[in-house]
Amino acid sequence: MAAFETSIEIEAPPEVVFEYLTTDAGMTAWMGQHASLDPRPGGQFAVDIAGYAIRGEYLHVERPRRVVVSWGSVGTENLPPGSSTVEFLLTATDQGTLVELTHADLPEPDLPGHQDGWQHFLSRLRVAAAGGDPGVDHWRPETDRQHRDHKEK
Repeated sequence: MAAFETSIEIEAPPEVVFEYLTTDAGMTAWMGQHASLDPRPGGQFAVDIAGYAIRGEYLHVERPRRVVVSWGSVGTENLPPGSSTVEFLLTATDQGTLVELTHADLPEPDLPGHQDGWQHFLSRLRVAAAGGDPGVDHWRPETDRQHRDHKEK
């Protein structure tokens, strides 16, 4: 199993960034087309991203410092719902918030796609949490892009 770690700075306080990880409207402002979130340990984490139903549950919720969710995709054998873990650590800085993300327990073949996705979505979180509009999201997983490109040839 593999893990992906990254961090970003957001020009907003942790209390604001936290809402983008724990509310339906906050989540869909930067990631996914639909969310159904119950931000308490054992509560539902459900986000539909680019045609994929991501499902899991909240494992830890420490307002406004830490959010940990289980993560996986409905209909997949290699990464079923709840089989990996995503942790967001929020630390106040002079400029706003440092967000440190760790996505652990990923199958090795899924690591590049999740790296691509998290880089894309965290840049959208940076814009949304700072009060901007990240625009319409047209991102698709690398495997979808490769499949579409192959069909077009």
